[in-house]
Amino acid sequence: MNNSATTLQQIRPLLPVRLFNGFGALLEKTRIPSTRMYAADLIETAKRRCGLDDFGEGDFFEALSRLLQSCQDEAQLNLIGKIALRTDVLETLCARLQMQRDRQLYPEISRQEIREPLFIVGLPRSGTSVLHRLLAADPEHRCPMMWEVRSPSPPTRADEKRRIQRATQSCKFFNWLVPTFQYVHTVGAEIPQECVSLMTPTFLSDQFDAMYYVPSYRAWFFRQDLRSAYQYHRRFLQHLQFRRAARRWILKAPTHMFAMPSLLLVYPDALFVQTHRTPVDAMASVSSLVTILRSAFSDGVDRFVVCREAIDYWAETMSKFLRERDRLADNRICDIKYEEICRDPMGAVRRIYDHFGWSMSWEAEQRMRALVARQTKRQSANHRYDLSQFGSSAEEVLRAFAPYCQRFGFAKLTPVQQEQTTRSIA
Repeated sequence: MNNSATTLQQIRPLLPVRLFNGFGALLEKTRIPSTRMYAADLIETAKRRCGLDDFGEGDFFEALSRLLQSCQDEAQLNLIGKIALRTDVLETLCARLQMQRDRQLYPEISRQEIREPLFIVGLPRSGTSVLHRLLAADPEHRCPMMWEVRSPSPPTRADEKRRIQRATQSCKFFNWLVPTFQYVHTVGAEIPQECVSLMTPTFLSDQFDAMYYVPSYRAWFFRQDLRSAYQYHRRFLQHLQFRRAARRWILKAPTHMFAMPSLLLVYPDALFVQTHRTPVDAMASVSSLVTILRSAFSDGVDRFVVCREAIDYWAETMSKFLRERDRLADNRICDIKYEEICRDPMGAVRRIYDHFGWSMSWEAEQRMRALVARQTKRQSANHRYDLSQFGSSAEEVLRAFAPYCQRFGFAKLTPVQQEQTTRSIA
């Protein structure tokens, strides 16, 4: 990459991708009737494909219908985006059908107990993924892996190698489709997955909002009671735990901060780590990530809208979370700064263990140190971003996050501090 340019400026689809999407646009202009996707049709297709018809408890028809309508009316999907949407929805429906069949074949799944799961939360791009991977290195810990979230059935070791290979091929294709994304976020079949994916089968998940511009679905989603989504989240964990158990679950998704009451109803004994980073850098980074991700599926992404949505959503989410976290006992939540994770990742992990009274084995420490060493060696190219590219300013972000900044000591940055922060982003 050109070190003088931001990662966003490096976006340019490969020639085959441009030609393919151009062909799709040409079909639209010729007014050949396009095939519109409807929830009922996709549900029937999934049933035929799997030879199953029981999706289990919980209604998802309205959520899926609203998602499809918003994607097709508002997201300006290119041809790849339309194919990706249909493929993802069918895979999700099939996975739900298969998981329900598995619960009937293996009654022990429903008896799996999920005790004191740890949720890593905080602003996006504040070190949550790094902590997630480090804590996952402990043999006593269990994290959802990308491949098993994508292919949770069967809930045994059977066919494991093939499922990993399929997920690996999918990751390779995505990295080919969006080469710059590898500088933003690591994608891999055997890398811990953000657990918001466990809610995807309910179609009540902000995962879709990250991939597509879906303002009407987004507005509807924010008004929903997410208890059913977290109940399915727990069912998914039971499914994965049946295949391989461990002492504790380590889970991660910044968006859990938005729905703490629902989360705590389902996981009343949950523990939390909150990471902290100046919102100025966090909003610039997440705006870059979402813009790059959406650009894989749409040729009409507005980065100014992406940033505006990010600031509004995360400022409101943080305010909600701060009210909820004050109801938690101090021993249930540990605060870690982004700078600490960058400077001394092992020290940050040790503080988490000390806070919760966990013991770190020699094997866990060695695995974590090896992971840190590999990550350091791999950092030949980094995610570069600039808030001004998104039509916003540091002052605007700091005003939006004023209560959070005051509480955790994020004052306005001087030009020198801004330059230092930019250099330390890697």
